Amino acid sequence: MEHTYWQKQSVDKPLFPDIEWSKPEQKSQAGKLAIVGGNKLGFAGVAEAYKVSLEAGVGQVKVLLPDALKKSVPHAVIDANFAPSNTSGGFSADAKAELRAISEWADALLIVGDLGRNSETAVLFEQFLSDYQKPVTLTRDSVDLIKNNPKLLAERPDTLLVLSFAQLQKLFQGVYYPKMLTFSMQLTQLVENLHKFTITYPVTIATLHNDNLLVAHGGNVTTTKWQNPMAIWRGTTAATAASYWLWNQKKPLEAVTASL
Repeated sequence: MEHTYWQKQSVDKPLFPDIEWSKPEQKSQAGKLAIVGGNKLGFAGVAEAYKVSLEAGVGQVKVLLPDALKKSVPHAVIDANFAPSNTSGGFSADAKAELRAISEWADALLIVGDLGRNSETAVLFEQFLSDYQKPVTLTRDSVDLIKNNPKLLAERPDTLLVLSFAQLQKLFQGVYYPKMLTFSMQLTQLVENLHKFTITYPVTIATLHNDNLLVAHGGNVTTTKWQNPMAIWRGTTAATAASYWLWNQKKPLEAVTASL
């Protein structure tokens, strides 16, 4: 039985071609994206997201990194800004002002990960996300960082989570959602669970299961055949999705699906 809330996309049959056609042609109208991430051990996800979002057509992109990376960042990441870091080399509590400044400049924010597991960094982002009003995309270990407050992720409007299936399981458990997700479940079952979950919560979810990338928002779900899991784990998928959503802020499901 086909469900009215489930649409399937293929390479030769995009679901929302008008999203692609309406991409801004002028840089001045193509929005401003802030990308946040990195710690002293790495910033590969940030660098990749910076490159991908510019290639996707974002008008202006700025990056915020912990200042422990000042000597490591190549000149290719030209719009790099730095915020105070803690002894672990991640963002410290003192990074609040820089985080707020770049976020106020931007039309949307991508928290791309490589943040480490520091509790001080976790508290910083939790407090920030509680107050920030603009669209935010979270992916990779930035999702794990807010694990002590999963309700914040699920209940915050204008939030896109690009998750692994294991992270989605933890989110369902964290908000005590009464449905169990298993790696062996059928695609149809997961579609139904995401349909019900996104009726309950305003969040937009993108996750990979059974070689399909699922996008869910407002009770509607799209699936796209997907053979490139590394694009998700590197942050590329989230960066492209955040870029498309920047131009279609009232249509997260359509924008993220079209970005695939």
